[in-house]
Amino acid sequence: MNRQILKTILNSMFIILLLGAQAAAHCEIPCGIYDDAMRINMLREHITTIEKSMNQILALEQKPGENANQLIRWVLNKEQHADALQEIVTQYFMTQRIKPEAKQYLVKLQALHELLLAAMKSKQTNDLGQVKRLRELVDQFEKSYFNHTL
Repeated sequence: MNRQILKTILNSMFIILLLGAQAAAHCEIPCGIYDDAMRINMLREHITTIEKSMNQILALEQKPGENANQLIRWVLNKEQHADALQEIVTQYFMTQRIKPEAKQYLVKLQALHELLLAAMKSKQTNDLGQVKRLRELVDQFEKSYFNHTL
């Protein structure tokens, strides 16, 4: 019986370590290693990929039977990049970089929340207007973030 308990504990520890190793979020120690400009550029890259995915989906939808596999792949790609954008907004900026006592806190928070909503809408549709909105919101957030100290 003791051997079975030990095996269960070791298996549980392995699973916990495996799941922990897959966490992609920026550390919450805090480590003090931040590259805000890089994160803004990453947001822009994700938006460009979402736009390309939407354009590919719109083109492939013309003959969905012939393009079913590629269509699915582009939809998944769009979803993954919208999720990655949301991850940067929530796990990096909202939880670690934007402090309630920061100057223009509400302006920054509103821009980030609207980014989350636009990313969600970009997953729901192929409306290229959402891409335009995402770009506007990143520009708005960047201006408020870098022009004022935290």
